[in-house]
Amino acid sequence: MRVQSILLLIIILAASSCGPFNKLEKSTNWEELYAGANKYYQEGEYNKAIILYDKVLPVIRGSEKAELADYNYANCHFKTKRYIEAAGYFSTFYRTYNRSPLAEEALFMNAYALYLDAPDANLDQQSSQEAVAAIQQFVTKFPASASYERAMDMLVDLQERFELKAYMESSMYYRLKDGLYPGDYYRACIINFQNFAKDYPESEHNEELAYKLVEVSTGYAENSAYAKKEERLKDALGYATSFYRRYPDSAYTGKVKEIEQKATEELEAHTDLQKEYAARVEEQKARALENKPLEKIENN
Repeated sequence: MRVQSILLLIIILAASSCGPFNKLEKSTNWEELYAGANKYYQEGEYNKAIILYDKVLPVIRGSEKAELADYNYANCHFKTKRYIEAAGYFSTFYRTYNRSPLAEEALFMNAYALYLDAPDANLDQQSSQEAVAAIQQFVTKFPASASYERAMDMLVDLQERFELKAYMESSMYYRLKDGLYPGDYYRACIINFQNFAKDYPESEHNEELAYKLVEVSTGYAENSAYAKKEERLKDALGYATSFYRRYPDSAYTGKVKEIEQKATEELEAHTDLQKEYAARVEEQKARALENKPLEKIENN
């Protein structure tokens, strides 16, 4: 029984090796290869079409047949979800055949493939930036395209990913401020929160980050060296004032007032300490002046 199974398997493999595709793949007739590639493409057999296009494209390069074959080749990669390769082939098609009726579609598909390959917000967004550049190129070149709205929707989606990525980074710095080395992360929070507001002025996260800016700037000031404390406390109070102006009805107002009161008290205490220190310095100077004549007499 086992021998029969092995023989049956050998027969099946031998038959498959002699099938239409395998025979076509071994052909050296470029017209036959070209027709076969197009046939498999139309039937949705994209992997087989790729194999045949790989064989025939170098032969027909520069001919009238190459244009359609190049487009189909790029689309085969897209259909098999090889998005980065597809984007490259669509981009090459557009540069090579920019006057083709398929040029507009190729440029859109280049952008679309890059968009589909773009990662989630929690991952590095370098490839997403490439997708944005490709989409912007498309909408600039073809503002009247039927695919314009789709392209703009993709652009909005990617911008939302960038915003979410930036917010996640802000949240990470905010958590790290409670670690072993808070000073660096306090400063990172302050810079990050301010940059976020500049980059995404309409974001729903700005109110929360504006409240946290008051919090971390106050914490940064409290942990600062004596010479830096006054300036940083005043910065924190300035952020509180800006918060009230921008968000007069905020749910965070009560927390901001508590932090503001804490910063005010800290600044008053620091100011008293500065006055006390200045008084001591003046007292020491006065004593030094009083002792100078005695030193001269003793030296004489």
